[in-house]
Amino acid sequence: MTKHMKLLDLLDQKKIKEFELEQLIYGSIEVREKNGNKYIYIHAKENGIQVTKYIGEYSDTLYNLILNNNLRSKELKKEIKQMEKDLKELNYIEGEISKEVSINIDFARKHLAGTIYTQAILEGVATTLSDTENIIEGGKINNMSVDDVMKIINLKHAWEFILNKNVIISPTNYSVLNTINRLVEEGFYYSAGELRTTPVTIGGTTWEPELPIESEIKKDIETITNKKKSHIDIAIELLLYVVRKQMFLDGNKRTSVIFANHYLISKGKGLIVIPVDLANYYKKLLIDYYETNNPKEITKFLKEQCYLNLKD
Repeated sequence: MTKHMKLLDLLDQKKIKEFELEQLIYGSIEVREKNGNKYIYIHAKENGIQVTKYIGEYSDTLYNLILNNNLRSKELKKEIKQMEKDLKELNYIEGEISKEVSINIDFARKHLAGTIYTQAILEGVATTLSDTENIIEGGKINNMSVDDVMKIINLKHAWEFILNKNVIISPTNYSVLNTINRLVEEGFYYSAGELRTTPVTIGGTTWEPELPIESEIKKDIETITNKKKSHIDIAIELLLYVVRKQMFLDGNKRTSVIFANHYLISKGKGLIVIPVDLANYYKKLLIDYYETNNPKEITKFLKEQCYLNLKD
């Protein structure tokens, strides 16, 4: 492996480990009693400052989860520290996020609930914007199936992944793509994040995509991101490439949009969001695109109807 490839591989693995660490609930456990009930708090450091957080009402399951997370957090920190040492030996200097990208991240976070809501509707999830916001904030919903709630939570995790500082400054590549799909499909498929090895069919068309080949996908993504085109045109091409390739067993539409937005946000150039009232029209355009491989109409739609430019 060349020095350049080793560097990219280390950066990919480091950002995945850091994201996993950020999602863990861990720290020194304290159990407090009040009015005969027990509650769990944790003490941990955030940005060098000691903080105390309420986690929830006591249960053996929650208590043991935090204990296991404490062990996992130590493992992750050790692995990240070693990766940082290896990167230093390769003379890597971590880049900083530009003001434009930072503004774009804030813009994406501001629109996060609405963005996830539109993606959920596109997948046939029976939700409302209010329910979606509630789920994202950790609230309970009684009128939705467990699977639908999980799809929204998974979308939240996938978006949090690409909005992570260490991820957004990384190249929009195969590793990022696989991680997005793994997060989108977590809990639904054992092989989430892995290329499918069986044929698939798509509702509404007899067209069938070929089996994906890892080496070709890596090369194609690199070719697209290196084209001398506008950032929005490259983002749309990435979206259409992923969604037509159907490289994963499921979640390809969700994955393609988030993947394209990773590229767009990393350049500080806005967001791609499919409007709820145009979801069915988008599906129709997708079927036409699958069958003809002509991106003209769907590209026009994405650029004129789905592109949120920070400058607008």
